[in-house]
Amino acid sequence: MAEIVVVANQKGGVGKTTTSINLAYALACLNQEVLLVDFDPQGNAGSGLGVVVEEGGKSVYHLVTKVAPFEQVVRQTSNEFLDVLPACKDLAGAEVELVNVRGRENMLKDALAPIRNMYKFIIIDCPPSLGLLTLNAMMAADSVVTPVQCEYYAMEGLAHFMGTVNKIKQFLHPNLKMDGGILTMYDAHLNLAKQVREEVSNFFGDKIYKTPIPRNIRLAEAPSFGQSIFDYEPACRGAEAYIKLAIEFLTRRGANLKDYENFKLTGDTPLNYDFGG
Repeated sequence: MAEIVVVANQKGGVGKTTTSINLAYALACLNQEVLLVDFDPQGNAGSGLGVVVEEGGKSVYHLVTKVAPFEQVVRQTSNEFLDVLPACKDLAGAEVELVNVRGRENMLKDALAPIRNMYKFIIIDCPPSLGLLTLNAMMAADSVVTPVQCEYYAMEGLAHFMGTVNKIKQFLHPNLKMDGGILTMYDAHLNLAKQVREEVSNFFGDKIYKTPIPRNIRLAEAPSFGQSIFDYEPACRGAEAYIKLAIEFLTRRGANLKDYENFKLTGDTPLNYDFGG
């Protein structure tokens, strides 16, 4: 049965969708069967993989509202191990439409329940807010991953977001687990980035991922071509970082690091794994 992982942060521009796309694709590169759920009305997770819902097409909105079955919504990507449930603009009105619906906070959970045995991981990309869509994602999830940008205001709102996660855990979903934080747009040459890394590490403790995602122009360019970083520029630092992150993600879940020692993203040089900090 799939572990459902929600990628969320109430602050926008932190690399949330970039992380959702490329972590999902990296796991697929490592032969993990993955479903990426685009639960942001902007639809960037789907379009970032070249999946766009045409006018009248079916999306995750139609799945959660029981208008269309999974088979009519799911789309395959360029990697045979990665499928995506795309979003469309109709999702934006879901919070208003569902306000009086009984059990509205569990609609995504109910929609995903029948297909959990088809995948190893289901990754949900959330909107940068704490509304009904994000609550649905949290209620469906087993664990939460939070991207944190290495900038001056990185910690702003993080404590509030974590407080919300803890309230959901306390009152609605006691089995929800905080998997950890991921540093994004990291530049090791900047003192500010180092300071933010220290603050975030203190905040998350041993739950912080040791693999930071570097500031990389290729990562920023790839979505405009409808491609993951692994299709667009697999030799860049951003692609290597997301593969390392995916391997760290798997080792946290019991995978043996030795199984990936000879993995080569491109060329003949195996990756160098250093999860020591």
